[in-house]
Amino acid sequence: MIYSDGNIFLLQTANVSYMFRKLDSGHLEHLHFGGSLFSRDKYEKIRDEIDLETQDKELIDNIVKAIAPKHSFGGGNMNYYSDEHPQVFLEQLGLEMSSFGKGDIRDPMVELTYADGSNTVDFLFYDYEIRKGKELLKTLPSSYDDTDSAQQLIVKLSHKAYGTRLDLIYSVFPDCDVITRSAVIYNDSDADVRVERLLSTSVDFYETGLKFTSFHGRWAYEMSRSEMICKAGKATCEELAAGESGSRSNPFVIVSEADAAENTGECFGFNLIYSGNHYEALSSTGSFNSRFVSGIQPTGFSWVLGKGECLEAPEAVMAFSEDGFNGMSRNMHEFVRKHVVRGTWRDKARPILINSWEANYFNFTQGSLLKLAKEAKDCGIELFVMDDGWFGVRNDDHRSLGDWYENKKKLPGGLKELADKIDSLGMMFGVWVEPEMVNEDSDLYRAHPDWAVQIPGQPHSKGRFQMNLDLTRTEVQDYIIDSMKRVFSAGKISYVKWDMNRIFSDRYSASLAPDRQGEFQHRYYLGLYRVMKELTESFPDILFEGCSAGGNRFDLGILSYFPQIWGSDDTDAFCRLDIQRGYSYGYPASTVGAHVSACPNHQTLNNVSLETRFEIAAAGCFGYELNLCDMNDGDKKIIADQVEFYKKWREVFQFGDYYRLPDDGYMIVSRDRKRAVAFAVERCAKPNNDYRCIKAKGLDDGKVYNVANRVVPLSVLDFGSLVNTMAPVHVKQDGIIHHIIDKFTNFNGEKQVDVATGAALSKRGLTLNSSFAGTGYNGDVRIMRTGDTRLYLFEEA
Repeated sequence: MIYSDGNIFLLQTANVSYMFRKLDSGHLEHLHFGGSLFSRDKYEKIRDEIDLETQDKELIDNIVKAIAPKHSFGGGNMNYYSDEHPQVFLEQLGLEMSSFGKGDIRDPMVELTYADGSNTVDFLFYDYEIRKGKELLKTLPSSYDDTDSAQQLIVKLSHKAYGTRLDLIYSVFPDCDVITRSAVIYNDSDADVRVERLLSTSVDFYETGLKFTSFHGRWAYEMSRSEMICKAGKATCEELAAGESGSRSNPFVIVSEADAAENTGECFGFNLIYSGNHYEALSSTGSFNSRFVSGIQPTGFSWVLGKGECLEAPEAVMAFSEDGFNGMSRNMHEFVRKHVVRGTWRDKARPILINSWEANYFNFTQGSLLKLAKEAKDCGIELFVMDDGWFGVRNDDHRSLGDWYENKKKLPGGLKELADKIDSLGMMFGVWVEPEMVNEDSDLYRAHPDWAVQIPGQPHSKGRFQMNLDLTRTEVQDYIIDSMKRVFSAGKISYVKWDMNRIFSDRYSASLAPDRQGEFQHRYYLGLYRVMKELTESFPDILFEGCSAGGNRFDLGILSYFPQIWGSDDTDAFCRLDIQRGYSYGYPASTVGAHVSACPNHQTLNNVSLETRFEIAAAGCFGYELNLCDMNDGDKKIIADQVEFYKKWREVFQFGDYYRLPDDGYMIVSRDRKRAVAFAVERCAKPNNDYRCIKAKGLDDGKVYNVANRVVPLSVLDFGSLVNTMAPVHVKQDGIIHHIIDKFTNFNGEKQVDVATGAALSKRGLTLNSSFAGTGYNGDVRIMRTGDTRLYLFEEA
């Protein structure tokens, strides 16, 4: 998969080529990242390590000569690199590594300040290494390979005048057409070097007018898709100062052809295995090329590199497809599932849970929790999660964060007794924690006020009445590790929801010297990753779910330790439809927590049917977040039916290949293409819509499929006063007789059954049953009101 003769470097998968070359000056010129430049048999030669014949090497040389830009002279006011290489104008070259000082004036990958004050950086090639397998980064989470199929290329550069070195690390994952990049900088000199910027990847494109797609939002409305065409200037996605990957700007972005769509066009997906402030930018001078860079946010970052020290950049993930956004997404999903998520739960179906938060908030006792758990068990739910409010004197969000001992007024027998009682019901038990935080009104803060992130002697800005603990300090990391080990060992705990409910402010650590405060945020995450690594390794069977006021820290860094993340604190079904669709571009469904909650919804006061809430939440790690004790028997029966249905289709929902369909729909297909689920939603109902069609994706053309919709419950009340067109006497809408009729009338929505080939279902599509129009009704008529959804099930005949 990796070929090099020391001058040409080729990284190859079945469908992707990444190529660059060494110039006589020692610079690395980027040539191509995109569709394969070679036939499948040539790729297989490289993959199977068959020696390339002379004519194969000549072919590669000829391809490089053919595709490389031809430059004879630079522009009138460009600087040439040196007297020895007057033909090298860095500003006009595609570069694998970019910096300031020698003619390249575009967005740099590396910025350094040397001891003499110089910030000219001049890294040149001196060696390379190809190795089998995938080595992990030493200080940061990174992707892994347990299939023995990955390979790595390490290209070594040096700036001899100042005794610094830079390794560019490329990893090739042939099973998902993904290449990753990272960088490590070394200081071999006797003087300190200040790193002002060390990004993870830099890719130059030989065209402008590319589309930059990024995902933005706020608390409770994450992952809103945004598109910009970058003909000139810069399109940026960044988390500038919040201190986390952020709901405001997720680190996953897409660069594509301007007219790329879901199923057509070249698409490059980029993500970062990191949880702190990040920076992604696509820029162009408006001439003939564009540059994409990503990595740690340079603003507010600096790092003093002492003699003999090194600094790693986070790993950047690059997925490519010629089949549009859907093709890129499937490659990225496969990579995340198999090479980022790890441990016991990587490939294991996630249990259906009920979380106590929106049912009880802080107001609960052991008795009320057990009552809720029993109702959940009767509905077939598998996991009971106790959320915030169980520790210290935590009766509101003003106090007790950091005091990780049970509130015996609420839990007289502690975690163990409650866990045992939940276990005796035949359910798993889970608990909520927020270990990175402290309230001023807490025993921990009174004992260790210096452990909180704050500037000594200065007022501090707070969020949700809490402060960040200083995880740059080893003693704070140790306290969290020890506290959480006691909690997780207190009873039979199968699940942990790990929350983080504020961003950073007044970033400062008393343990860092004044000239090293720019290291604070990165050191915080080095500390957090140490904590997460030790706890997940100590409790390998616990299912950890990340959370940060919802999806404020939804990233591959967290997914390297926790196999799933709570998608958003917003549980409104239609908000979640948009949020989860946004996540689907870069993250597989098995990583996204999604729950059914009560109506009116607690964030929006919107009302939608229980069925719609279920069908939207089903495309993720599924659960409920409502008070079953307050629900009527009819609704509890509906929930029991939903749970039974989800268990039958869980593997497809969580681990199938995901395709986005038009009109906010989706289709998820099992890996063997024997089963599939398609989702349709009615945003704005119109009468006489008899032509609605679902054009299937991902099915096997040669297979024959039985197709049926999920039959939804209906009520006489849904028809309002139309009941009078059938009733022998006048029925007052919502009156006593209306409700009596409803009580004794049991009927459901339409039932559609079809049989067709995969080819017919994808080329022409499944035409849905005729829609309700007010002119007549029978059991075949499809009733999809504004806000209704429908699932269609495909099974090999």
